[in-house]
Amino acid sequence: MNFDVAIIGGGLAGLTCGIALQQRSKRCVIINNGQAAIDFASGSLDLLSRMPSTQNGEGRAVENLKENITALRNELPAHPYSLLGAEKVLAKAQDFERLANELNLDLIGSTEKNHWRVTGLGSLRGAWLSPNSVPTVQGNERFPHKRIAVLGIEGYHDFQPQLLAENLVLNPQFEHCEVTSGFLNIPQLDELRKNAREFRSVNISQLLEHKLAFNDLVKEIIESAQGAEAVFLPACFGLENQEFMTALRDATKLALFELPTLPPSLLGMRQRIQLRRKFESLGGLMINGDSALNATFEGNQVRCINTRLLEDEEITADNFVLASGSFFSKGLISEFDKIYEPVFESDIIGVEGFNDKDRFTWTAHRFAHPQPYQSAGVVINAQCQVQKSSQYLTNLYAVGNVIGGFNALELGCGSGVAVVTALAVADEILAK
Repeated sequence: MNFDVAIIGGGLAGLTCGIALQQRSKRCVIINNGQAAIDFASGSLDLLSRMPSTQNGEGRAVENLKENITALRNELPAHPYSLLGAEKVLAKAQDFERLANELNLDLIGSTEKNHWRVTGLGSLRGAWLSPNSVPTVQGNERFPHKRIAVLGIEGYHDFQPQLLAENLVLNPQFEHCEVTSGFLNIPQLDELRKNAREFRSVNISQLLEHKLAFNDLVKEIIESAQGAEAVFLPACFGLENQEFMTALRDATKLALFELPTLPPSLLGMRQRIQLRRKFESLGGLMINGDSALNATFEGNQVRCINTRLLEDEEITADNFVLASGSFFSKGLISEFDKIYEPVFESDIIGVEGFNDKDRFTWTAHRFAHPQPYQSAGVVINAQCQVQKSSQYLTNLYAVGNVIGGFNALELGCGSGVAVVTALAVADEILAK
């Protein structure tokens, strides 16, 4: 099987890169081993939410993105943003904004500055882009609705409305609000309640959208809101897109908002579904349920890879893109004495003081501190080419959180790194 580009990983980074290449007539295959991290994400995308931690504690929150991405180079020279340069990072971020608009991902935000999004626990978290169905505020502005009802679903434990309501008013942007909490009573969900493992956001959304009388749901939301102007709901309304949520908003004539629940997250799943559909509509091939095992090299290039399901058939390509993610999706593997990337055996880097072969350098003494192992990943150059045995491979690129030298959890930049490096690598391949 021969392609122009073979991409290992079908998450946010792999799909974004594949779409950009297919749009320019490159024949791509994506090898996808299962659920990607995007299926467990909040639906909001972070470009850079915090600067690195200092000896005095947590790094400061980022508002102005350009200013802080530029300053990041002095503190983390191995960060992908530092290697690419602030100008290219912002340009690629803006390219993704245009792509998201083209795909109707219903995202709001810009590279000018971060906004605050409400989390499922009622706190505020900085974000670059968020679904327009999620409650957000800009800076210290007050939330526009005074009376808010936070409504859960009876028996659904992945969303706690009372806790959210109590925490929400602790934020200055919501301290003027009157927030009440309650539950929607939907008897049709009783069948799901018999098995706690099935009473999850995905199952609930399928039943609500396809088996429950729409007008009954509208009536229950209006009655439970008890005169509130805005209603916060768990993200359980509409599996594939926001159309069902929009229909509810129009029918209730209320300002309905949805919040991410414990994983799996419908807000993230919607994005993955729409990205995949776009990739396949452009002629891209998805090989699902498969994983890359190893690679064959010729000089400083990758010649082919073998996969678990196609072990006897080589996948050859002019270029290869490693988009396999970090430990969660097994793009990186941790053993007692080493951390390694399993397909190409690429060189590994982390933050200062981290050694991939010395486990005593992988963790910080304090549990609450950023952990060095979270910064582990493959070594790349300014073109995102991957280093193996101290030599850069000219046709192997890395995108997303398989790249090392930064802690995405600490900095709030994982999704930003994914889309920025994906689009930068697409440009590199197209320029050849």
